[in-house]
Amino acid sequence: MSEELSVRVLGAVTAARGSSPIEAGPPQQQIVLAMLATSATVPVPISRLVAGIWGEAAPRNAEQGVYTYIAGLRRAFEPDRGPRRPSRYLTGSKAGYVLRVEPSHVDVLLFADLVDRSQHDADDQQAARRLDEALALWQGTALSGLSGPFAEAERARLEDLWLAASERRADRLLRLGRHEEVTAELRDLVRRHPLRERIRELLMASLFRSGLRAEALEVYEQCRVLLADELGISPGEGLRRFHEMVLRADAEQAGTSPAAVGPAPVANVPHQLPRPLVEFVGRVQESMRVKERLAPWDDSSPGPLVVVSGPAGVGKSALAAYVAHQARDRFPDGQLYVNCRGATPELSALTSLDVLGRFLRGLGVPPGAVPTDLDEAAAMWRSRLHEGRVLALLDDAADLAQIRPLLSVPLGSALLVTSRESMIWGEDAFEVELRRMSSSEGATMLAKLAGAERVSADADETARLVRLCDGLPLALRIAGARLAARPGWSLSALTTRLSDERRRLHELAAGDLAVHSSLAASHTALERGSRPVDRLAARTLSLLGRLHVPEVTGEATGALLAEPTAKAEAALERLADAHLLERGAPGRYQLHDLVRLFAAELRAEDGREALIRALSYFAASARLASHVSEPHRVQEAAPVDAVPHAVSGREEAIAWLFEEEAVLAAAAVQAMNSPDDAVAELGVNIVFGLHWHNERAHRMVTELELNLQALQASRRLGDEKSILIAHSHIGNIMRLFRRTDEAVEHLRASLEMSERLGDTFGQMRALGNLSSAYNSAERFEEALPWAERQLAFARHADLRVGVRYALMCIGNALLGSGRPGEALGPLHEGLADAHEVGDGGIEGQLQVAIAECHLAEGDHEQALAHLLDANELLTTAGYGIPRLRCLIALSRTFRELGDQDRALHWITVGASVGGFGNARWERRLAEERAAVLEARDRQAVNEVSRYP
Repeated sequence: MSEELSVRVLGAVTAARGSSPIEAGPPQQQIVLAMLATSATVPVPISRLVAGIWGEAAPRNAEQGVYTYIAGLRRAFEPDRGPRRPSRYLTGSKAGYVLRVEPSHVDVLLFADLVDRSQHDADDQQAARRLDEALALWQGTALSGLSGPFAEAERARLEDLWLAASERRADRLLRLGRHEEVTAELRDLVRRHPLRERIRELLMASLFRSGLRAEALEVYEQCRVLLADELGISPGEGLRRFHEMVLRADAEQAGTSPAAVGPAPVANVPHQLPRPLVEFVGRVQESMRVKERLAPWDDSSPGPLVVVSGPAGVGKSALAAYVAHQARDRFPDGQLYVNCRGATPELSALTSLDVLGRFLRGLGVPPGAVPTDLDEAAAMWRSRLHEGRVLALLDDAADLAQIRPLLSVPLGSALLVTSRESMIWGEDAFEVELRRMSSSEGATMLAKLAGAERVSADADETARLVRLCDGLPLALRIAGARLAARPGWSLSALTTRLSDERRRLHELAAGDLAVHSSLAASHTALERGSRPVDRLAARTLSLLGRLHVPEVTGEATGALLAEPTAKAEAALERLADAHLLERGAPGRYQLHDLVRLFAAELRAEDGREALIRALSYFAASARLASHVSEPHRVQEAAPVDAVPHAVSGREEAIAWLFEEEAVLAAAAVQAMNSPDDAVAELGVNIVFGLHWHNERAHRMVTELELNLQALQASRRLGDEKSILIAHSHIGNIMRLFRRTDEAVEHLRASLEMSERLGDTFGQMRALGNLSSAYNSAERFEEALPWAERQLAFARHADLRVGVRYALMCIGNALLGSGRPGEALGPLHEGLADAHEVGDGGIEGQLQVAIAECHLAEGDHEQALAHLLDANELLTTAGYGIPRLRCLIALSRTFRELGDQDRALHWITVGASVGGFGNARWERRLAEERAAVLEARDRQAVNEVSRYP
């Protein structure tokens, strides 16, 4: 019977009927079992099962595969069941498949139930017993050995639940005075999860209550140093509060009190609001209500959460931008903006962490210092706003859950949110529901677009047109643009054309269909237009729906269309005139979110070929720009048969890469997620074409995300050369993040693959990157043999760029291990070669290393000469961290020469460059600045002491 069936997922996925184990089958069948079991008694649609197994990479026969796994499970559950008898355990319906198993017989559901019940137990002893019972259900890593979207997401979720349950158990035992029982367990949890502050707080409590105050304080200090080095942040409020309590306990014995901690100021003043529409019409009452909440007449604090809600296309974003600009003077500490993409077709909505990350970076937090934990990021967000006045406009929020971590902003700051969903139940929310435009407002908009005389000449037809557009500003803008493009038309000519769509427009009152109808009418008019540019514009829109990038240019659209750039630009302008595209920066165009949805439904005959043409253009352009900007670096992106964007020199190439980086990254992600191998291969190629740009610009988070996806796509494609390159890139990024062990793992994988494939350059590169990984970790003695192997290999293969890099690594390793005199030989040899070939980036880095050798030997004049040359070279090359190293060395040189004013100048320049979120260089920057300030103070004291 169904109640005899049991399933375990807290470990390996297993099943049993009574005491008899059941063979769960292959991994993907185990995923189906796990998805059904964790949703016991609730139907799971086949689409969800497909997504859980394969995600966006689902094969064409994915549903058939699911049917196979369902049949396999049924055979396993009931091997004796006849072919026509329904299954007692696994049934299907239109809603999906249901596994008939008691929730208490599924370990994960029992676990969740026990943990939930423990939260409601007033008796700590009973709660601890329930938590012990829950944690005992775990038999290892959840869904052990399984991969895929569901397995990975569920494993991460369950790991968080396990940690939370372990923390609650420790908390209950501490309340019972059983602190000695949990100390060892908490130490182990801290070791396994060093960045989890709640665990450290509990460990501090257990040590403190055991009389081990010094050890408790050491736990805090270790956490403080780790968070500063890894993330560039301070411990959270809970940990700081307990630390102060322990200090206070010691201070009371010593007759002192702990120091007060001041609030964190807002880091900089961002001005990110999009400009308001020039043709903004009406909405007088709604605008006043929103503005009064953001900028109260009596100068009191603004409402912390102001929401503009309403259906698609009603003008929420336009009103929010308009009012935000009117109120911006009340927020002198900055105005932030993010498109949450809650209803953006074909693009995933931003996560809460994505939104927080963008805002924190906007407030000056270095990218590498933005927390990856949602709670920590939210805490940093509140800290940054403390005692500040910042307005954050969150456009197109999906729902309240998406923005909930950003709520509870300190008084003085405000969130202005637009969404299709009501958020009236949000904490301290003030909501304005934006309805359709009135007849008079719609007529005013049409008059501005199509001409006042023309609209006022036929008031009845104007009112009829507003009704047919259902008062939606987007539909009215499209209608007005069509009229403006056809001055010979009367209003009745357009209303007659729209009349056939009246029913659909009315049905769109609650959603996208009304806007879709307006867009369809406009697209049809272009398709049937008398001018060639109209028909080309219609085709352009249908093909733009295949390309999921933030914006396009005439050149990229020309590749998509297989047409000259001039014709593509004319088509884009035509679409912009029809309000089917939005003009951005000069020569750049963006699809409105609702137009993107419409365009995605248009199926051009050559859609696949057009997408490949556009991606090929992106790949070829990225590769060329990368080569022109870094002529001395090996380009790992393969050549592509396409006409690239032409760049005339290094500066132009770098500027183009900066301008297009978001587009290139989006195109790469779209392509790599495609089941089409030819498309996916182009996505990987674009990622590799962006490598040197991302490294030079220190786009390390982007580089890591892209290369992780490139690794996954290359594995699916069976492309070993691309797998090798992705491993190399990931290893190098891990090196910069100081995740040395992970870096070495990836770099060794690239070395082994290059050896197996006979890839000479790949072997040489892997050896050098391994040396750099150990040098970055300041493990210099381990770095030296790898660099020496690279040097021997590069000399044998006659790879001069490898020889230069190896000599630099050898010099840095010798310098770091206290042998500056030995380091000068290889460094000077590398410098001569770099200067000969004009490799300015490497030349500058070698000059800095040589200068540091001279500093170590007390030769400041030699050091200064090299550093001044290096600064010029590295400024031109655009390498951030090497230049920061140079600036710190310049400051040190002048400091040791006694010229503290010049030392302060150079370290101030270094601070303006920043540490790029790199913990090692952030620390060295701070140390040198402190040394300069101390030397200046000491010098000032000496000056004063000369005069009695």
